Amino acid sequence: MGYVAILIFLIACGLFLWIIPDTSILDYGYANLDRFFEMAPWFLILLIPAVTMRSFADEFRGGTIEWLSTKPITDLNIILGKYFAALSLVSFALLPTLVYILTVSSLSAIPDNLDTGAIIGSYIGLLLLASGFTAVGVFCSSLTSNQVVAFLIALFACYLFHSGFEALSKIPSFTGGIDYYLSMVGMSFHYNSISRGVIDTRDVVYFVSVVVLFVALTRTSLNRRSWDTSKQD
Repeated sequence: MGYVAILIFLIACGLFLWIIPDTSILDYGYANLDRFFEMAPWFLILLIPAVTMRSFADEFRGGTIEWLSTKPITDLNIILGKYFAALSLVSFALLPTLVYILTVSSLSAIPDNLDTGAIIGSYIGLLLLASGFTAVGVFCSSLTSNQVVAFLIALFACYLFHSGFEALSKIPSFTGGIDYYLSMVGMSFHYNSISRGVIDTRDVVYFVSVVVLFVALTRTSLNRRSWDTSKQD
C-alpha cells in the first residue's frame, strides 16, 4: 500500500506540474518551484493517511498487537518504530522530486537563477510538515481496527491542522487579533513561514511539539485499549 501511494503521489505531482495547463510550470511563465510547494502539502494530506492507516489498525484487526505487546519493548518504542518507518517512506517519496530542481533550472532563461534558499527552506518545511502529518496519521490509526476509517479520520485531521484553523481565522467574528493567533495553530502558517527560506526556531518548535503531542496521544490510546482489554478478560 505504501509503495502504491508513493507511485500515485509521484504521478500526481508530474501531471499537475507538467501536464495540466492550469497548474503546469511550463504555462506558468516563471522558472521556479512555487507551484510544486503550493500543491505538495495537499498531495501529502492524501499520501500520508494512506501510508499510516495500517500502522495500528492492521495490528488490532489481526490480533497481533497482543503478541507485539509481549515483546521486551515499551509502547513508546513500538510507536516510534512505526512513526519513523512511515516517515522514512514519505521522505523516500519526496526524493525523486529533487529532479524538478534540475529541470526548472534548465528551463530558466538566466542560468543558475533559482532561489536556492527558498527551495531548501521549502523542502525542510515539507519534511517538517510530513513529520507532523505522520504523527497525526499514526495516532488516528490507533483509534480503530478499520483501515478505511483510520484513513478517513487521518485525512480529516491532517486537513484540519493544515488549513482548518487558517479557514476559521478568516471568519469575521474572529477578526481583531484572535484571527492571527488562531491561524498560528495551523500547520500552513508555519510551513509558509519556513518556505520563505528563513528557518525560524519557533516554526521548528511548533512541528516538534505537534509530533510529541500526537506520539503522547497515541501512547494514551494504546494504554486505554490495553486497559479495556484487561477489564474484559
